[in-house]
This record gives sequence, structure tokens and C-alpha cells, in this order.
Amino acid sequence: MPGNAGEAATRRGTRRGPRRDGAKAGEVSAPALSRGLVALFAVACGAAVANVYFSQPLLVTMGHDLAMSPALVGSVVTLTHVGYGLGLFFLVPLGDVTDRRRLIVTQLLLLVAALAVVAAARTAAMLLAGIAVTGLLAVVTQTLVAFAASLAPPAGRGRVVGLVTSGVVSGILLARTVSGLLADLAGWRSVYLASASLTALLALILHRVLPRHGGTSPTTALRYGQLLRSTVTLFAREPLLRLRALFGLLVFAAFSTLWSSVALPLSEPPYSLSHSAIGALGLIGVAGALAATAAGRLGDRGFSRRTTGIALALLVASWLPLAFTRSSLWALVAGVVLLDLAVQAVHVTNQTLIYALHPAAGSRLIGGYMVFYSVGSATGAIAATSLYAAAGWGAVCALGAGFSCAGFALWAATRNSVAAPRTP
Repeated sequence: MPGNAGEAATRRGTRRGPRRDGAKAGEVSAPALSRGLVALFAVACGAAVANVYFSQPLLVTMGHDLAMSPALVGSVVTLTHVGYGLGLFFLVPLGDVTDRRRLIVTQLLLLVAALAVVAAARTAAMLLAGIAVTGLLAVVTQTLVAFAASLAPPAGRGRVVGLVTSGVVSGILLARTVSGLLADLAGWRSVYLASASLTALLALILHRVLPRHGGTSPTTALRYGQLLRSTVTLFAREPLLRLRALFGLLVFAAFSTLWSSVALPLSEPPYSLSHSAIGALGLIGVAGALAATAAGRLGDRGFSRRTTGIALALLVASWLPLAFTRSSLWALVAGVVLLDLAVQAVHVTNQTLIYALHPAAGSRLIGGYMVFYSVGSATGAIAATSLYAAAGWGAVCALGAGFSCAGFALWAATRNSVAAPRTP
């Protein structure tokens, strides 16, 4: 499935269905997708997903400002991810039954309001409520990814998904850098005010430039309850979707193991780095954006199995230099680059393959897949911070290597599968 089935699905992409224009069953002729529009999708995705990660360098400052206990401050990150996970299941599938342009703009405007609540929060309850809703609405990122995929020609879908995902990668990794710098300059509230302003601007631009109809015909016959049930049904029917979701869970558990805990050893001797300096580490991780684009192109050429295997091997290898973080910043840099390249290569390959299963159900496929991403991220974060407190950085690296080895073992065990995905 990561092998023959996935690659076969990609190669068959332009041969399914009776349409003479090469579109698959359930698709309509997609409007031209210019480079500028792809870039706009990438920017919007990065700006939206960054809201999930802005709080991480700000927790101490938030806690002092609002007189929150350490445990309550820690719930800021948890609630953001819980909100995001709920949004993946309950909001993203709406892209298959409604006008995606209208859905995206509406979610962005509601996100502006949630960010304003966070920026204006004077009590812990107000902050936590705003943060939870911010996470819930930040899933507009996945609606944007599905929309971009639906507009792309089948033969170039991997390239488009890779380019848009590069924006997601950049948003995730630069969020900490930007929030740290803005907080140092103008306080933590300025981070959310700036994000609200940018989100409002993007909503206006997207309202004007997005096509009114996506590349798929909405399944308007489905009611909301049926829509949610069909997401579960897709997982029951499609072994490739289940397998790729497991890959997503494991690689993002490894990803979160690093990024949720790396600030801890860097803030202690011998480094004692500031929040801004630690946040700047995200600039190095943006190298993962390069992998996203390259993986998409390789997927279009039918090399999904090989790309997945090589990327997972690199993910395992990345933990060797990361284990020497306390004695060498260069080792940390090398490990970060390897890890982010590997994770994003697997992530783009996953999304490209699962979208090809049922383009008309693209939002449900990507939303369901991303639920596993969210579970993996939360698992890695909770386990890594707990392990660091109990056993130190070496144990954290062993945990990350364990997730990575599990992913590679899963690929090795399933790479010769020949079961093909069903034709919609």
C-alpha cells in the first residue's frame, strides 16, 4: 500500500472514470491553478496553522500576566490541540458538501474573532476559551489543502500538495520564532493581534480570488450526520487510508517529541538560550519545506513507495545527532534538518495518495487522516515532556527513535502489498 497500491493509485490517476478531460469520477473540470494562487494557498495555510503553535514560547509570560498556575498554563497547549482535533473531524468534512470558498472565508473571519478574544483576555477562563476556539478554527488549513488538491490536475496534484504543504511546514516552524520576537518587542498580546490582522486580510483576498467552485462536485445529498459517518466508513473501506494514517500518527509523534521538548535542554546550562533564540531554531526546520515540494514531485512520478522508505530511514537516523544536543549545537542542527525533511516527505506523500482514492471526498479523507496527525502530535508532546522531567534528554531521544523505528518497520512490513484502492 505505501508501495504498489499507492503508486498504482497515482499512476492510474488520469485513467479513472469516463471523462475525456482526464478528471476522475466525482470531479469536474478544474479551473486553471496559477503559481500565484498556489503561493496564496501556501501563505494562508501557514498563517492559519501557526495559530496552533504561537502560544508555546509564551506560556510563562501568559501565566504571569493572568496569574495562572503552571498546570493551568500547560492546558493552553492541550486545549489548542484538542480544539484542532475536534475541528478536523467536525468541520473539515464540510468542504465536501458546501462551497469551499465560502467555508474558508467564514472560518477565517470567525478565527479573527477568536484571536481577538485571546488578545483581549483578562482572565484565565477567557484566554482558555479563546485558545480552544482558535484551535478549532485553525483547521481551515486542511480545507485549503483539500481545495488546492481539487483544483490541481491529477498529473500535477502531488506537486501542488507539496507546495501548499511547504506553507504549512513554514507556518508550524516559524510560529515559535515570530511569536518570540513579537512578544519581546510588544508583549504576548501583540502576537494574537498581528495574527488577527493578517487573517482578516487573507480572508478578504481569498474571497476575491478563490474560484467559486472547487474541482469536485459537492455531495449535496449527504446530511451532516451522514457526512461524519461516511468519514468513518472511508476508513473501514480503504486499507491504504488506514495505513497512511498510521504513518502520519507515527511520524508526527516523532516530530512532536522533538519540538515540544527541545526548548528544555536549550534553556538550561550550558546554553541558557533566550526564548527568541530558541524560537529561531524553527528557521532551520524550514528546510522541511524543501522536502515537501520534492516529495510531491516524486509522488507524481510514481515513486511514493521509495520516497516513504527513504524518508522513514532518515527519520530514524536523525535521532543519532539529536542525542548529542547537550554537547553540540551543530549536532542539533543536523538532526533537526534530517527530521523535518523526513517528516514532511512522508506527510506530503500520504496526502497525495489518500486524496487520489476519492477526490469527491477529499475533505473527509484529509480531515480523517489529520485526526491521526493530531493524536500523534499530542502523544509525542505529552510523552516527551513527561520523560524529560523523569529521565532527561536521552530518554526523549530514545522515545523519538522508537516512534521512528515503528514507522520504518511498518513500511518494511507492508511495502510489497499489492492490494489496490477501490475505484470510486
